[in-house]
Parts: sequence; C-alpha cells; structure tokens
Amino acid sequence: MAERWSPRAFDESAAVSPEQVRALLEAARWAPSFGNTQPARYLVGVRGTPAFDAILATLNSGNRAWAHRASLLMIGVMVTTNEKGDVPYAEYGLGLASENLVLQAVELGLIAHQMAGFSPDAVRAAFSLPDDAVPKVAIAVGSPAPADVLAEDWRIEREKADRVRLPLAEFAFTDQWGKPAFGS
Repeated sequence: MAERWSPRAFDESAAVSPEQVRALLEAARWAPSFGNTQPARYLVGVRGTPAFDAILATLNSGNRAWAHRASLLMIGVMVTTNEKGDVPYAEYGLGLASENLVLQAVELGLIAHQMAGFSPDAVRAAFSLPDDAVPKVAIAVGSPAPADVLAEDWRIEREKADRVRLPLAEFAFTDQWGKPAFGS
C-alpha cells in the first residue's frame, strides 16, 4: 500500500495485457459494499480503441495533457438503484472498489492515477449511461516513464516530489477529537 501513488508520467509505448485488465477489474469486483449491493461499474478503454478516445475526450485539458500516454483509461461509475430501490453508500462502494483496483495495479507493476477532472455529462452522452449510473472518477493505468515526458515544469516537480502524509497523531483520535490515539 505504501508503494501506491498517483504519477502522471506514463510510458506511451507500454501496453496492458487483457489478463492485467481482467485482474484490475476482478480486484474491484471483490471489494466490500454495503449490504453486498456492489454499486461499482467501470467503463474500460484500452489505448487504440474508440472507448479510450471517448474517455480521453471527457477529461479536462490538464488531464488530457498527460493521460493520453496511459495504456488504459477507465471511468468509475456508481449505480444508485437496484431491484430493491436506492443503493445506500454507493459512492463509498465505488471508492472501495477503485482502491482495490489501484492497489492491484501496484501489485502488477503498473501505475494508476485517479482523477476528478472530467465531465460526467460528456461520459453520460458518450456511453449512453442510464439515469441511475453516476460517473464519479476517471482512472489512468499504465507503466511508469521518466518525469521528463511531462511538458510542464510544475508537473515534473510534482512527479519527483516526496510523498507526504499526515502523521498518525493527526489522523487517529481517541476519547475526543484531536486527542491522538497514538503518538507520532
């Protein structure tokens, strides 16, 4: 888990195999969900396919500037209703499934970057989504490349920056808010 991060420098000559794509989706499929409602769905576009181009077109310009090098683009969609009615915690279920997916990418020696910078309306139109299917996240997957494939200096700096996380003392509390459950 500590190896997971969100790089933008993808090797545009690399490919993901159908077996790797299947492994990513199987990892997502086996994620927990509230009441086993399984609200996560994925739109899958392998580079060189119309689905990839359609997903790429829904990304904002900043994300398109680097995501076009990814081997695989996906859109995580949450289904908000099923045969029993509204699906509670659908967004949480999609989040759990997507985390499984990106952790599986790390296990396979791939990198993954999750994005909010895309147009849900464009996804709806391009893929004819029903009303109860809500696009929530775009995910780029592929193989790493040197940071200098990125055009903007700030992106290169960001790519090389140390990963920083809150210390545990600021993350987990006990007895009352702000009282650390553990020391640093």
